[in-house]
Amino acid sequence: MIETVRDEVRVLWRLLAGQPRRGTHAHRLDRFYGPQAAAYDRTREHLLHGKRLLVDLLDLPPDAHVVELGAGTGALLDLLGPRVAQCRRIDLVDLCEPLLAVARQRAAGHPGVHVAHADATRWQPDARPDVVVLSYALTMIPDWYAAIDHALAMLAPGGVLAVADFHVSRRDPPPGFERHGAFTRHFWPMWFGHDGVRPNPDHLPYLAHRCRTLVQLERRGSVPWLPGVRVPFYVFIGRPR
Repeated sequence: MIETVRDEVRVLWRLLAGQPRRGTHAHRLDRFYGPQAAAYDRTREHLLHGKRLLVDLLDLPPDAHVVELGAGTGALLDLLGPRVAQCRRIDLVDLCEPLLAVARQRAAGHPGVHVAHADATRWQPDARPDVVVLSYALTMIPDWYAAIDHALAMLAPGGVLAVADFHVSRRDPPPGFERHGAFTRHFWPMWFGHDGVRPNPDHLPYLAHRCRTLVQLERRGSVPWLPGVRVPFYVFIGRPR
């Protein structure tokens, strides 16, 4: 119990301090998430609402090869549950070594799960995957255009891209997309930007532009430590055009 409280205090302190501004992207991630790694999943469980929803909606083909770019602690394995054993291979890719240390612990005992310390915009799979997942990763990847393009390029024919993340709309969104008020559009990028997380109004339109949409949901979820406040997020699943 005492150790749990200490972990949560470390996380809150790191969030208040914000992500370092100097060094490479990998160095900043390591310094920011290193003190949080052990408690990361527990403290994000009630914030990353789209992660579980995305996995619940994901229709994995038999004997699937799944790649998660920006996999962090590998929580995808817990969410997939028995489906992990039904997959031919799962690759967990991330640039943050402290979070990957947790992912390696999760992957132990799963011979089909492989963990790679690499840039999501450059890493190459040994074989083309059936599914590429980006779960709360695009908002932390500076060149997110490249991440989406790279994910789509590596997919096997008929493969799907599955994405969930924090969300703010454009001021004038395309037809069929939600319109957020000015407060939402400005507050959340400012709030999350302190910690290196950048909701972007172009994420969802670009995904819809590059893919044939299978699932597109725009929702809001509660925020720990902020009673009554709800943060927008989206879930998107599509095939390359």
